[in-house]
Amino acid sequence: MSYLGETLVDVSTHPEYKHYTTNDWAMSFISRYGQFDGDHHKAWVLDQVVRCLKNTPIVVKEARWTDHEPEYRIITGNPSEEYKEWVKDMTTGVNEGYDYDTGIAP
Repeated sequence: MSYLGETLVDVSTHPEYKHYTTNDWAMSFISRYGQFDGDHHKAWVLDQVVRCLKNTPIVVKEARWTDHEPEYRIITGNPSEEYKEWVKDMTTGVNEGYDYDTGIAP
């Protein structure tokens, strides 16, 4: 089996993903990664959900091999301004001293 590489998927035309809402993307991260043990992994899932709900772009790549089914790899893109503002609000003002943890991907 040889790895053939990844290609970017246009989610706006993909048969399944073109219908996804921000809530669908958030639930996708929960269902794909929410079962991993460890507080650092749980924190990462929560952060990814917030990014989805705060309009951070979703990036989907299709990985292919010669003798294997393709695999979709879903990540969040560059953080949206809405996400950055939310994190700022979570660590300042009445939340001063709150340590926002982006966690570690499983």
